[in-house]
Amino acid sequence: MQRTVFNEDHEAYRKTIRDFIEKEVAPYHHEWEDQGHPPREFYNKLGELGVLGVEVPEEYGGGGETSLKWAFVAMEEASRAGVSFGNASVHTNLILPYLLAYATDEQRQRWLPGFASGEIMTAIAMTEPGTGSDLAGMATTAKLSEDGTHWILNGAKTFISGGALADLILVVARTSPTTEQDRRRGLTILCVDTTSEGFAVGRKLNKIGMKASDTAELSFTDVKVPVRNVLGEEGKAFDYLSHNLPQERLMIALGGYTTAAAALQFAIDYVKERTVFGKPVAAFQNTKFVLAECATEVEAMQIMVDRALELHDAGELSIADAAKAKLFCTEAAGRVIDKCLQLHGGYGYVTEYPIARLYADTRVSRIYGGTSEVMKTIIAKSIGL
Repeated sequence: MQRTVFNEDHEAYRKTIRDFIEKEVAPYHHEWEDQGHPPREFYNKLGELGVLGVEVPEEYGGGGETSLKWAFVAMEEASRAGVSFGNASVHTNLILPYLLAYATDEQRQRWLPGFASGEIMTAIAMTEPGTGSDLAGMATTAKLSEDGTHWILNGAKTFISGGALADLILVVARTSPTTEQDRRRGLTILCVDTTSEGFAVGRKLNKIGMKASDTAELSFTDVKVPVRNVLGEEGKAFDYLSHNLPQERLMIALGGYTTAAAALQFAIDYVKERTVFGKPVAAFQNTKFVLAECATEVEAMQIMVDRALELHDAGELSIADAAKAKLFCTEAAGRVIDKCLQLHGGYGYVTEYPIARLYADTRVSRIYGGTSEVMKTIIAKSIGL
């Protein structure tokens, strides 16, 4: 079906991204996977290209765009090439909305120019060793100093995307106790400079996929965080996190679609070239039927994410809408990529082929940003159950 979500400017941007990937990403991506992340200067190159600052307001050195369509284009092109931009997506699509919505003018002046240029890379630290989706059970604490000039932060975080290379980390910490009536109160976002004494990057987690994206354990031992680095109001972090979840889940849904669409094209190309029993794999009826099923699911995903994207840009994407998009697209991506890998035979299990990397990379999409089970709970509540 004909798409209407992109215009000529988006397509020109697409060409720029595609050329950049060909020259600056594809030749080196295997090296990044081996070392667990791109070189730090890669993010400066993304900044120079304008990728990191597309949605940063112009007064802070950005492009001033307000639509996620630019990010969608970049995701499509990266998936199409079977590569990633490390943790750039977390930086631009997950962290920036917090800074735009809750940072003071003074904080924006300090952080956004470097955010756009790649001089300041960011991460967000919510998950802890003992808590996953239950943020109210958080054990990391921060206490205000006696003179009221800084917070003293103690605790540990895990599964932090981009945590190893980040310069500024948005840390969610408990600044006041819970009550029986409200377990969610008392959480605050503190923006931690990673050069601070007492901050440490621990183990870099060895994941089954997304190997060019560093994921780390972090620790905070009496880290002093100036009060001017509190993001938004004290005690309001849970509300802030909930407010930004629809966009986070939409981005994960978009990623499900882009990886599934890429897997489909990889499989189509492969079965046309691969010969078995004297004829191309594409000639067998089973191959045709499997890929017909995959093409149909991919198009259904495309229609859903395109519509969700339009709703988001209009400020009308609900929590339930985002949950439906994430649930459907991540589950469908798992099915499509698995079928496409199967058509590759043994070669589909070799990481030299992008289908193998897509297979491993996509699995986590049903876990982070809220598990599929959490999405089902949200959707069920929205229909009165």
